[in-house]
Amino acid sequence: MNARERLVEAASSRILLTDGAFGTEIQNYKLDEAAYRGNLDLARDQKGNNDILALTRPEIVEAITRAYLEAGSDIVSTNTFSANVISQADYAAEHLVKEINIASAQIARREADAMQTRDGRPRFVAGAIGPTNKTLSLSPDVNDPGFREIDFDYLKSVYREQIDALLDGGVDFILIETVFDTLNAKAGIMAALEAGEALGRDVPIMVSMTLTDLSGRNLSGHTVEAFWHAVRHARPVTIGLNCSFGAEQLRPHVQVLSGLADTLIMVYPNAGLPNELGEYDELPEQTAKLVGEWAGKGQVNILGGCCGSTPAHIAAMAKAVAGLEPRRMPTPPVVTRLAGLEPMIMAA
Repeated sequence: MNARERLVEAASSRILLTDGAFGTEIQNYKLDEAAYRGNLDLARDQKGNNDILALTRPEIVEAITRAYLEAGSDIVSTNTFSANVISQADYAAEHLVKEINIASAQIARREADAMQTRDGRPRFVAGAIGPTNKTLSLSPDVNDPGFREIDFDYLKSVYREQIDALLDGGVDFILIETVFDTLNAKAGIMAALEAGEALGRDVPIMVSMTLTDLSGRNLSGHTVEAFWHAVRHARPVTIGLNCSFGAEQLRPHVQVLSGLADTLIMVYPNAGLPNELGEYDELPEQTAKLVGEWAGKGQVNILGGCCGSTPAHIAAMAKAVAGLEPRRMPTPPVVTRLAGLEPMIMAA
């Protein structure tokens, strides 16, 4: 079986767990700039460049990945959220993009395979690609609504470079996450599809939207339903939500998506809302109780955590959902579904 088939089979019998945050875990190491930089000769300060640790401090990335696997994660993500030429240009490290992605993918692959060998349970690796700090749908200049800093073809090429490297490193899936702009996601999707065509095989895509406000829209204005209709053609192996809010705020939107999508639902919320210092206080048991309610209602297939979540949060989730039935995919009627900012359904 290929990776898509193996994941669907694993998710048919129980609720699976993905991992939690990397950034907040890395912060716990309190690294100085020299630790980020290592022996690399780069022109700019590297502090905060979490992705580059795959080259300079791989043992930290390994330890965090291993901790999530030991906590119960079935899927681990690569530490590559900003490992693209747009984001790495801020650190004058854009020439290291391929090297960073391959190294991070290899770390995750080794740790996942080692855990699978230890207990016999299938483990998977998702190659994480973030949205970059550019948007295709909106102008950054309020005085020039038609202005765009980049175009679709350029962003697609940026994603393609990263995706090719992640696949070289051995990932099972391409995770297009924290999607605030649907058009950015489409560039990532096209890059992944073209990468699969070049390899002559299926490259399963995971897509995860992030909401800008409690109305349930992303920054480009799409509702959860409209977003699903806009990306369904790519046959994502999972669709879901991450970041922005905690589980309490995501509840109604998880319910909507669960009833729509004929694929696996993967949701990984923040550990609540940040406090006045920007830190996350929601305890593992609190998060686990909230996401456990989704699981108890048959609304999710895969759970995990985003900002502020830790291996302890994943372990608590694993305990909360143990023995619960996974969500069963609906079979929506065959009609024409179009997506602007709102969904449009043309019934037969």
